[in-house]
Amino acid sequence: MRSMSRQALLAALILSISLPALADERGPTERGPTERLEADLRALFADEGTLEIGEVEEALIRDRVTAHDLHFAGPDGQQLWLDRYMVSGDYDRPDEVRIEGIRLETPGREQSRLVAETLLLDTPSRAVLPLHEETWPADVTVDGLTVEALSAEFDAQASEQGARTDRGRITVERLQAAGVSRDALDVLEISGVKGKAAGDDEFGSGTFALAFARVEGLRGLEGAAEERELDRLEVRDLSLDFDRLVASLSSLEADGDMTDGEGGFRLEALELDLARMIALAPEAERTRLRMLSNVLTDGSGRLRLDADSSGRWESGDAASRLLGELTLTAEEAFGWALDADLPVRLPEGVVPADYLARMESLEGVTLLGGRIDATLTDLGLFGRLPTIMAASQGLSEAAFLEQARTQAQGFGMMLGPEIEAFFTGLVAMMAGEASELAIALTLPAESELEALSADPLALPERLEMRVESR
Repeated sequence: MRSMSRQALLAALILSISLPALADERGPTERGPTERLEADLRALFADEGTLEIGEVEEALIRDRVTAHDLHFAGPDGQQLWLDRYMVSGDYDRPDEVRIEGIRLETPGREQSRLVAETLLLDTPSRAVLPLHEETWPADVTVDGLTVEALSAEFDAQASEQGARTDRGRITVERLQAAGVSRDALDVLEISGVKGKAAGDDEFGSGTFALAFARVEGLRGLEGAAEERELDRLEVRDLSLDFDRLVASLSSLEADGDMTDGEGGFRLEALELDLARMIALAPEAERTRLRMLSNVLTDGSGRLRLDADSSGRWESGDAASRLLGELTLTAEEAFGWALDADLPVRLPEGVVPADYLARMESLEGVTLLGGRIDATLTDLGLFGRLPTIMAASQGLSEAAFLEQARTQAQGFGMMLGPEIEAFFTGLVAMMAGEASELAIALTLPAESELEALSADPLALPERLEMRVESR
């Protein structure tokens, strides 16, 4: 059997039930279900180790065949135990396959142990599936998959070359999937996830928990990661408590399916415990980080972020429209709102609905004017900036604000009056003379969007900009 990687705990589950072999070519009429199941279970392991089966029996009342007390021993010390492997319904097209009492142990430098109470496969295309294979045959499908009470442990020891040591444990109350094939998942749900990890990776050691997550319309699993498509994602009650990251998230909802003309995401209550992360940071960095935290959180050490974004498109014969809205709020710091309405001409020969739903770049898209309105709101951040900035420069607050006004005028001389109005508005917010800064942009017609985005410094000369302090 293949060795199990600690980064692929779910793949380990798949490996742990790798009891398949292709159906015997001689056909179903020559052997009964018990003989066929035993033969199929033994076929794969004949070349990879030894397999013991306690008994195989067929139920008298209903169409069900069960193999009991399976034990596999691999050439490198891997061991797999299964209490029961049950096939219900027609053996050639089962109603379900149920596996109970799964235990897998892998020795060596990457030791691991995996346990699952049950694995249920709903309407699989075969009685014994090639789940251990990285690439399934095209005709292999599973309508549904459910895993109950999954736990996995890993202990990757340091190698002679000095590689890091990673240890961890993860438990999952329930995992469900529907529409499973080698290239796609219609739905995947996971609930009751808890875990801990100890190691030297990006976030260090710590614990994590996830109440619920759901994925819909995941496609392109056989291709490169950047080419995969996802229709929807939902996450609820995520918490991370690591050496270098302490955070929690109430909910995240994302709609990536633009075929219906709209999509977006909603982020609720992402909270970062800056105070704890700073306390765990290297001592030389703590002073600078505390200053930044005080500016953002008014000394509380906790930063909460909420965001809501939506985008949609409308197709027409001569032109199409791209519309979008975004709001971002950093509690007790600032708010940012954006509203865009952009008429565009698409490349010749494309079907607007198909092109806009899968648009990955701006190449070939011509802007036909349009507007972008943005509003920056002070929720406390700008009022705190003068005190912090003046102290860091050894100035009084009045002197710092006067210096900032002079710099804003300098930007205006170099980049134009609109840019001066923008920076002057920021100074007014720091001085308490304004609480909002509104920016209205009118974009040029007959412009290539990709060219505009590639040269942002030239934008002031090519668009109309209005700035208002409120």
